[in-house]
Amino acid sequence: MNKRETGTRYEALAAEYLEENDVRIIKRNYRDRRGEIDIIGLHQGYLVFFEVKYRKNASSGSASEAVGPHKQRQICRTADRFLFSNEIPLDSPVRFDVVAIDGNEITWIRNAFPYIERGR
Repeated sequence: MNKRETGTRYEALAAEYLEENDVRIIKRNYRDRRGEIDIIGLHQGYLVFFEVKYRKNASSGSASEAVGPHKQRQICRTADRFLFSNEIPLDSPVRFDVVAIDGNEITWIRNAFPYIERGR
């Protein structure tokens, strides 16, 4: 299985997990010129941008450690574009969460990082 197939498999697993935990998924694999957001959903009044990370084992660090500052900025810029193109008001509550999959263990990290930019 190549990286793309692996990513697709674990994003589907994450989506299923989120739906079982009261997330209404509205978009998967949102892409624009700035980047990609794995899953966008609604949870408890928030529009949530989810990054899904998978690690087979801890030899290269945990899945949650893979969402560093550069990736966070990229996700926030891509989220800005999504918000703008969908005419979502500036005062709408948004959140950035990570679904970390280490081996067979799924961890949902809410508010994993702050909204770095709001530069529409």
